[in-house]
Amino acid sequence: MIRTFFASLLLATSALAGDLLLVCGGSEVFQIDPATNPPAKLWSWRAKDRPEIHADLKSTFSTTDECKPIDGGKRLLVTSSGGGCALLELPSGKALWWARVPNAHSIEALPGGKIAVASSVNANGNKVLLFDEKIPEKSIAELPLPSAHGLVWDEARKCLWALGFGELLACEVAHDKLTVKTRHKLPDEDGHDLRAVPGSPDLILSTHASVWRFHRDEVIFRPDPDLKGRVEVKSADIHPTTGRLAVVQASGKNWWTEQLEFLHPATELTLKGETLYKARWLTNSQ
Repeated sequence: MIRTFFASLLLATSALAGDLLLVCGGSEVFQIDPATNPPAKLWSWRAKDRPEIHADLKSTFSTTDECKPIDGGKRLLVTSSGGGCALLELPSGKALWWARVPNAHSIEALPGGKIAVASSVNANGNKVLLFDEKIPEKSIAELPLPSAHGLVWDEARKCLWALGFGELLACEVAHDKLTVKTRHKLPDEDGHDLRAVPGSPDLILSTHASVWRFHRDEVIFRPDPDLKGRVEVKSADIHPTTGRLAVVQASGKNWWTEQLEFLHPATELTLKGETLYKARWLTNSQ
């Protein structure tokens, strides 16, 4: 009990300092301080340890592929390609909402207590689903999108950006419905990660063969200045205060890696034995 209290206190203090990183890929989502090498796990979460998650849903979190903090780091959105999706309370780890979505690959919180989930390649997938966070497991709307992989809510433009295999969509969310406002063909195929660039009209997104910036007002794609030409980048996340870039790039023929790469300044961390797929900064400005 005392150890748990002090771990939670450390998590809260470090989160305010903005120097923690959330990582996922296997059945465990955990947090590290990237300033330490090798980094210790300061906090971790596994679906199998949560009594509020149904037994038949716990196994669907075996390969987590999104760990997105929201509400100033007070809550966390998690998805897994095994189908599990959850909204967690931090630092308790309590699941506040959950669902099963075929090959879930990303998730986003929307105004009005709604949640969007990207369902990637699957006989029952290839779409974006809309949920109410007060109602576990039951979707209220959906929108077709082949190989849906990335989601970003844009408060300034009042739209949901959704990344698929060959296009980026701007979607309107209204009256419990999802509708496409505009479609933008990607400069190459296999859209993967999608994030907003803090303090900028740009989105940063990865495809199979490169990493790009998309100017949301000028509607222009251009190569990312740091990561252009990088293949199989699974996530690229920019710190909202320092501008430091955290990168996860698949190694060899794997979909995962043991390496975390950072730019501005450049450094690397090896997490031996871990299956890393995405990394997200944990700050109080999400």
